[in-house]
Amino acid sequence: MKRTRAQESRAAIERLYITMRHLFTRGSYKPMGVSGESLVQSLMVLSPEIYGTITNPEKVELDGLLYVMERLPRGIEECRLVRLISREGLETSHLSPIVPPKRKRNCYRLDEQVMYVEMTRGRSDIYDILTHLTFLYIESNKIYNNSTDPKGKISLNWTMLEDVVKKESAGEDFDREAAAAYLSHLIGRTFEETVAAVDKFERSSNSNSLFSIVYHMGKLALEEAKHNHDREISFSATLRERIGHHVYGELWANKIKMTLDKLDLLKRPIHVISANLHSVLNTIYAPQKLGSKTYEDIEKVVMDISVNAKGNHGKAIYDYATKHGFVDIPDESGTNIGAQIIDTALLEKAEIIPGIELPKEKEKRPVFVVMDYAFGEQAYECFDELLKPYKKGDKELPLNIVSTSIMGKAGILYGGKGDLMIPDAHVFEGTADNYPFKNELKKSDFEGFGLGVYSGSMVTVLGTSLQNKDILKYFMESSWNAVGLEMEGAHYQKAIQSASKIRKSIKSNVKVLYAYYASDNPLETGSTLASGALGMEGVRPTYLITYKILEKLFM
Repeated sequence: MKRTRAQESRAAIERLYITMRHLFTRGSYKPMGVSGESLVQSLMVLSPEIYGTITNPEKVELDGLLYVMERLPRGIEECRLVRLISREGLETSHLSPIVPPKRKRNCYRLDEQVMYVEMTRGRSDIYDILTHLTFLYIESNKIYNNSTDPKGKISLNWTMLEDVVKKESAGEDFDREAAAAYLSHLIGRTFEETVAAVDKFERSSNSNSLFSIVYHMGKLALEEAKHNHDREISFSATLRERIGHHVYGELWANKIKMTLDKLDLLKRPIHVISANLHSVLNTIYAPQKLGSKTYEDIEKVVMDISVNAKGNHGKAIYDYATKHGFVDIPDESGTNIGAQIIDTALLEKAEIIPGIELPKEKEKRPVFVVMDYAFGEQAYECFDELLKPYKKGDKELPLNIVSTSIMGKAGILYGGKGDLMIPDAHVFEGTADNYPFKNELKKSDFEGFGLGVYSGSMVTVLGTSLQNKDILKYFMESSWNAVGLEMEGAHYQKAIQSASKIRKSIKSNVKVLYAYYASDNPLETGSTLASGALGMEGVRPTYLITYKILEKLFM
């Protein structure tokens, strides 16, 4: 039987992950050598939507390149050697950490050739960066090929680009249009496309100029081909030792439980919410501070905060919150997941949100533990540790957890950016593993607010940057009835079910609430994650989900 394109893609993803795990165990590999060839071939077969023209032998993928550069440390394109490490003490050195804004991880540039990247968020983080680096090396070889003639002679376009980059680094003026014309030949793009891409890269807060990036990518490929200066990716022994052992998740969870114990909150009803670190804070405290009477009032307040409007109430709400039960717990563990505690016994008004009253007895009032978004498998590590009893000396003190709520960003398969997905099951990509559950949130809760709402199963994928249309259409059109894809849902649910059904560390009837808002539609050209951030389109769904979670918990 002839395999379908979806089946070939699934096999390619499986090969990618098996190869990555093998190379990780091995300790190092050359990405464009024999050892890295399997990764390159699998990524080319898969041809993910986010990497656009990756299979085109001449055209460099520009939107995908910007997406990747905003998630990798600035200057990594200049480094021949990349070393992935655990947290190993570099934070105490004189080196200044480089932190990519779209992937919060500490990175350290040792010298011209070496970049160290801290991996403290689990295997998903390692798979993510290896995929991005593989894409980078594939594109760098295109640049090298475009810069030489069939006999291997360096072209004039390459020489002129080199001159442009030297002038740029020295702060000298150069003819930008002429530079874009030279560049367009090296990346296989039109002059118009090149000028637009140069502007996009200039607006990015994390990447070097497109001239510099293309030059250094091509330079490393050229040096490897002509002078045997091989590029290499390696993994430290400490990283290989620690991965999968919940080292950082345990530190993170213990800090939260220690704070709850210190505040004498372990026996109070605890609601855990995985969301961002502003929506629960603002939704609860805007009515307390400003007297907001409806959801629409709260939405107007947060819209002003989001655009930094003159006279917005962001600081006033935060300052008020810190005096009325709000405790910020910045991350010191390495997980890069901040957390907050909100003690509603210290609220001045009895309403949690307009129209929803809390119990009069202060000891019955709930406590919220809010955690920032996790990344892939890290969701299981952190939730699994958080739901365990708190070990205090010889005693084990269970937490009185009554609900777990997950608000997440996801790729949507039916609607567009900002629309909502309400799942009734999570399905692991590439396996038959599935996690059906009773979701306290319903599709009907979100209707009438001007947003598209879809209900069905969610696919928990191994990496959002590894999806193509063939796989996604299969999940959407088959009896799996998928409405979206994300990276954490099944990991959260696995931790909730093991804690409530097997380990009995939390109540077996714990309430579970899941809702996602769409950050992209990977089936629509121009609407993938590489098309840019959600921006203001994300404010309304974020706050609507937060409001509905609070409403559902206390109705």
